[in-house]
Amino acid sequence: QVQLVESGGGLVQAGGSLTLSCAVSRLSFGSNAMGWFRQAPGKDREFVAAIIWSDTKSYYADSVKGRFTISRDNAKNTVYLQMNSLKPEDTADYYCAASLRYCAGYECYQSTHYKFWGQGTQVTVSS
Repeated sequence: QVQLVESGGGLVQAGGSLTLSCAVSRLSFGSNAMGWFRQAPGKDREFVAAIIWSDTKSYYADSVKGRFTISRDNAKNTVYLQMNSLKPEDTADYYCAASLRYCAGYECYQSTHYKFWGQGTQVTVSS
């Protein structure tokens, strides 16, 4: 059974930083994608960032571009989301997701591309 376990969420003041981690187990990595999504109270889940495991391609939502950075550590089977200059509107539950195949562009932004999901970690940004 594939497992994705997020950690690193918490409460932070606006302008602060947090780094989320997603530890992945029982998944063979190749050219599949790893993504971060978030869901704020009363809103739909939205794409945040994605990275292709086998290369350096990454994708970001416009709302986080320049502030968030997605990365992975192949040796640790872990994906990270470094979040800087946090804003109150970044408050949400953040979910890690894994796909079984490659994506490019638009497809990477779609939650339907991802097969496995973590349980989520809460991020609260106070003003």
